[in-house]
Amino acid sequence: MTFSVTVVVPAHNAARTLSACLDSVYAQTHRPHQVIVVDDGSTDATARIAESYAAGGSPARRAPGPAGGAAGGPPCELIRQWPNRGVSAARNAGIAAATGEVIFFLDSDEALTPDSVANALEILEKDPECGCVHGVIAPEPLFDDGPVERYRVLHAHWWRVRGAGVVETAFFAQAAVRREVFERIGGFDESLRDSEDLELSDRLAPHYRIVLTDRVVAHHDEVERLGPLLAETYRRALLLVPALASARRGGRRNLTANSPASVATAAFTLAALPLAGRWPVLPAAGLAAFCAANAGLLRFAARRHGPAFAPYAAGVHFLVVGSLLTGAGVGALRMLLPGRAVVTGRQPTAPPVTGRQPTAPPVTGRPPTAPPLTGERN
Repeated sequence: MTFSVTVVVPAHNAARTLSACLDSVYAQTHRPHQVIVVDDGSTDATARIAESYAAGGSPARRAPGPAGGAAGGPPCELIRQWPNRGVSAARNAGIAAATGEVIFFLDSDEALTPDSVANALEILEKDPECGCVHGVIAPEPLFDDGPVERYRVLHAHWWRVRGAGVVETAFFAQAAVRREVFERIGGFDESLRDSEDLELSDRLAPHYRIVLTDRVVAHHDEVERLGPLLAETYRRALLLVPALASARRGGRRNLTANSPASVATAAFTLAALPLAGRWPVLPAAGLAAFCAANAGLLRFAARRHGPAFAPYAAGVHFLVVGSLLTGAGVGALRMLLPGRAVVTGRQPTAPPVTGRQPTAPPVTGRPPTAPPLTGERN
């Protein structure tokens, strides 16, 4: 393999997971050419952890030697943005500073299996028309914090593995992209904090092949409480209908985490709930149909965590799909209102990919008068 690779890790308040993430980067069988962490307005120890990798390789395993030599890899470069600008801006800053022929994006709450980068490069090398290779979530979380998180990663693993192959949607939490792609279509839309993957896919798919592979695998530290999970699902679903409409106008089909049967049976069950007092058979039948529509997922959950986990997973999954339907419905209504922005495949407000942003904050420290952040994670 001849590609040089820059790994870009966007990070916001990632102190819990960043060491595991970077350890996995430096443990790759294909050594990265460059490693960049973009600290997007963090208020925790994210920057300090990234700086501990400045000599290259894991600080815990570092052998004596020059940076980039016996240390086990190139120095970790730190770019700081203040205030928090979102994952799109963080990835764009990484693109601007990258020197590799391939840019491998890895979210700061994920850790790659050792062959992931090598496997992505092999696919790119064998298929010159392929512009992006992205991977799947491992069925075990990065840190196991309970049953909600177990359900979440199982579902993410399940639907992505089933969709593996040539696809028309890319997810950039663990993705290798040829640098030339960004030189041709531009970077991420910085006005979006959710659905930025779908917007960029709108511009990427007409020009390059996109491959989803189970040979690129990342362990993900997911949300571990039900309330935040449902809130996150609702928020991300707000742009789902505009994104699907944009894809349909372009003649594409987006990858989706839930089958039409699963969504339809959940919608029927929710609609039938007000009638439960008079016709209790209706919601009961809806729930039975919902479980049947998700039989494969529930069998998979039972194999991984035992038969008792399957009904729990079914209940949480129903609530998640219900939150998705609610968010999609609200998003569709907003789409109909005048003056509301939609995902249209427009050119993003991205910085150029040929150099660092001239207004970027220095990498030596955070402005001392900056207020604390309360924003969402990247």
